[in-house]
Parts: sequence; structure tokens; C-alpha cells
Amino acid sequence: MPSFSRAWLWIVAFPLILLISIASCNKNQSHQTDLTFWAMGAEGESIEKLLPQLTQRHPDIKVKVQSIPWQPAHEKLLTAFAGGSTPDVCQLGNTWIPEFQAMRALLPLDSLVAQSSAIKPEDFFAGVWNTNVIGEKPYGIPWYVDTRVLFYRKDILESVGYQQAPRTWDEWLDACRKIKRQAGAEQKYAIFFSLIFNEWRAPVVLILSNGGRLLRDDDCYGAFDEPATLEAMRFYTTFFAEGLAPRNMTEVINVFQGFSTGFFSMMITGPWDVQEMRKRAAELTGKWSTAPMPRKENSSSTAGGSSLVIFKNTKNPSAAWKLIEFLSQPETQIEFFRLTRDLPAVRSAWNAPEIKADAEIQAFYQQLENVVPTPKIAEWEQIAVKIQEHLERVIFGQVALEDMARQLNRDVDRILEKRRWLLTKGLIEN
Repeated sequence: MPSFSRAWLWIVAFPLILLISIASCNKNQSHQTDLTFWAMGAEGESIEKLLPQLTQRHPDIKVKVQSIPWQPAHEKLLTAFAGGSTPDVCQLGNTWIPEFQAMRALLPLDSLVAQSSAIKPEDFFAGVWNTNVIGEKPYGIPWYVDTRVLFYRKDILESVGYQQAPRTWDEWLDACRKIKRQAGAEQKYAIFFSLIFNEWRAPVVLILSNGGRLLRDDDCYGAFDEPATLEAMRFYTTFFAEGLAPRNMTEVINVFQGFSTGFFSMMITGPWDVQEMRKRAAELTGKWSTAPMPRKENSSSTAGGSSLVIFKNTKNPSAAWKLIEFLSQPETQIEFFRLTRDLPAVRSAWNAPEIKADAEIQAFYQQLENVVPTPKIAEWEQIAVKIQEHLERVIFGQVALEDMARQLNRDVDRILEKRRWLLTKGLIEN
């Protein structure tokens, strides 16, 4: 064929080839689902390392991760909701879920859970799963979990006759008094409770352990004057009244140093401090451990952590659910633990050798079998701040406990006024 004929044939055929190529490209792109996933803190920085495994299973799903610092995350989410620009999938702290569910921002997951072979409620810690259930429907799937346990100096407790952590409130108070007595004139304490950063969890844990209530009547009114709740708050303030815990927070510049030097021997904190203790107080190796909360009526603690939610405005709920199923697989949860040290939400993941052999981590497993959600209402964090504020007034001798409880109830009742109105109008689920 003459060369000019081949050139003419190419000129004629090229547009057709180009159109076929473009159509093929568009066809391939049409099969790709793009998801946006917002994750906070260290989790946002680590999740990218797991996504290649998702791509192997679901090559049609592409996930764009946006990592958001915890501090501005709440406001950023509210702004995104107001502007209709929420992500497909998001990490939410468990106490945030009721607020966003009340705004009708979240997709209920009951039908997706019912059809899933990968996610079953019984695979999770019951108390943590329950933090996501509102009106009998789950709105989130636990991603990682935390709770509060007792950190204690084994060597100091042994020196006052305790070969293990105190198991009851009576033992706990007795051990603290003996430690304080042993210190004599030396300025030391038995236990540390933080009075900064709105650290309301210790008194709330004690209320739950005593079978007390925080709120009553469908979480519409405060219950802080009820006998079991009052008794727990009195027990908490006793540590300060007897000088067993410091009231002046400037005495404790660094909790790891305070724990290491024996300035105090016990504290209530979460799993993130296990690794921190090992790094920042290496000289204490073998001299400290963790234990479930001492028992009164029960040995409950708070159910914490973060869950995965799907926002209602997603255009790809099926793909979003596949991402959540992937992140909920035991092997994925184990790998995520290795990356972040976040405790797995799926109970079977705790059989991983590095988790099962870790004595300090195992105390959290025991405690997670007995955790209780804080009230699942949008106003909870406002109420939690009020609990801390009012209890501090008792700790510093500004008001009697019974008077404080009545005043706290009045403040809480005012906070819940809108909730009561919304419930009467049927505008929120209970």
C-alpha cells in the first residue's frame, strides 16, 4: 500500500480510536467508587497503611482519608453538616454519636448489620456496642475501645500488706490510708485524681460502680441526689478530705514522674498510658501494673473509644459499609493495634499473641467485659463538665455534698429543658 494511503487511513481512523479509548477510560472510571473518610489524631495518620489491603479486596473502591486533629474535629464536623459537605465515613468519639444522631446526620445501620456476615453485635464488647444504639438502632460500629482501670505501684502496695490490687472499695480506702500513714510527715499521697481538663470520669465510674444513676426519667432530669449516687460522690470526695489525694494540681507537674517517684501510688486512667508509662518511667519495669476497678455494687467502668459512622448524605452507602466491614475484621483490628496501640473493638482480636501476653493490657479486657455507656444524649458533655465543676466546690470545702447535689440537679435540669421539649414533640428518639 502506498505510504500516502496508510497516512490517509491513519488520519481517518485516529478519531475513532481516540473515541473508543476515551469511552473505555470513562467506563473504567464509572466502576470506581470514591469515598471520603475523616479520621482523627493518630488514627488518621495510620489508617493509610491499611488501605492497600482494602484495595486488594475491593479494587473498585478508592478511599481518600482526611486526617483531622482532635481539638478542632467537633467544630469541623458541625460546619460540614451545616454546609452539606460531610464525609461518607467518619470516626466519631462514642459520646458524640448521640449529638449527630439527634441532628439526623447519621445513617442507621440496623439493616446493614442484619445482612452482614462480617459484623455481628455479639463479636463486640456489649457495653461498647450499646454506646452506638439509640432507639434500638445502631448508628455506629465500634472501631477501637477504651475504658478506665486502676494503675498501681505493686511494690508500694506490697509494702502495706497488699499482694494484689484492691478488689473492693473497702480494700481500696484501707490501702490508701496505710500508704499515707507509711509516708508519715513526708508530703506524699496514695492516689491521684485529676481536677483539670474536665476530668469527670473518675466520679462517674464510682457512681456506676455503686449502681447509681446520673439521670432519670428518660434522661430528662438529674439524679445526683439519689442515695447510691450521693454515696459514690461522698466516697470520691473522702480521698481529698483525708489528704489521700492532692487537691492542688500544681503539686503534680508530670503524672509519670509522680507515679515513678512514689509521690502517689495509684491513678485511674486509660490504655494510652500503658505505653507512655513504659517509655517515660522505664525504671518502674516490674514495679507497677493495672487492674479492673475496685468493686462496690459492681465493678463497672465507662465505655469509651471511637466508632465508625456513615453520614446520611453519602451517595455510596454500600461501598462505605464495605470499608467499615474491612476495618472490623479481626486481622485488620490486630494490624491497627500494632500501628496505633488502640485496643481492638472485636473481642476475637484479643487472641493475638502480643495482646494476650500483655498483662497490663489484659486488665482492660477484663474491664471491658463490664463497662456501661454514659447517657446517650446530645447534652452529655455539657453535663459532664457540670459534674466536675460542682464536685470541685465540695472538694475545696465551699459547699456541703447534699447541697451541691441539689444545685447540680438544677443546672442539669436546665440543660435538659430542650431535650424534654423535643421528646414531647416526638422530634428525637429515646
